[in-house]
Amino acid sequence: MKKLLIVIIFSVPFINGWAQREYLPTKDDLDHFYKTKTYIVLSDNPLSEYNFEIQDAVKKYWNITEYEFLRFKDFPEKSKDENGSFLYTAAVTFEKDKSHTRYNFLCLSLGGDYPSLDEMKDIANLPLSYYGVDEDSYTYKLGTFIIFLQDHIRLITENPGMISQNIYKHYNDNMANLSGKTLYFVEEELEREVSDEFKIKQVYSGDVKIVGKEEIKDIIMSGDKNAVFLHKVGPEGKKLDARVYKILVGAGDSKFYYFDFHKLSGKSPDAFLDTDFKALMKAQ
Repeated sequence: MKKLLIVIIFSVPFINGWAQREYLPTKDDLDHFYKTKTYIVLSDNPLSEYNFEIQDAVKKYWNITEYEFLRFKDFPEKSKDENGSFLYTAAVTFEKDKSHTRYNFLCLSLGGDYPSLDEMKDIANLPLSYYGVDEDSYTYKLGTFIIFLQDHIRLITENPGMISQNIYKHYNDNMANLSGKTLYFVEEELEREVSDEFKIKQVYSGDVKIVGKEEIKDIIMSGDKNAVFLHKVGPEGKKLDARVYKILVGAGDSKFYYFDFHKLSGKSPDAFLDTDFKALMKAQ
């Protein structure tokens, strides 16, 4: 299990056992990545929805390297291949988080003969869900995330100086580009103060629609270029003193238009908040 000291969306420092170290992908790492074959590690549950969705997404959208699907049981041995890279899910905790909350991350790492999987060099990471939350909360979004991961890697390859910068700022600079786009939310993912379209209009003037999860799936499948949806990583009813991630993602372009998180509390529930809408409005 990876333990993260801080979260920077695609440059995730971590510790292994008692040896603490911080790692950012270098230009050489990125150059090497393009020469690898990427092994898509499947869940050990053959009936997992993740397995069906990740295979479909990779077949449709993965074009940055050669790829091959890999059984979970073969991952530890194959991970030693320095000519391989690996896309897999990992349970993650934050070193300074006293609640020891576990998250489920989608990780892309370089292979090599390391003492453990935790020491593989990370190229990219993305929060999918809280650990133990039903996988159907994120599996239908995997195609969008596969496109985004590749676009991000190409971006930092062309602009290596970004690797050491606050990556949140880069993606939040896109908030101004929400003009003319429609934001789609599921009602239960909104704070009570902004839980309907009328309330939202009091703090945000852009076009917003509150729909069901099936409609979110439909706009993703259709690749609607004017649609932006919320990817929220929260405890889904579990009362935990932990982070709630909020990412606004373009259904048609797979861009991130907003990325933030807050600590779960009585005043800041597991939801997209009134203050998030105000931040969007301020950027317009």
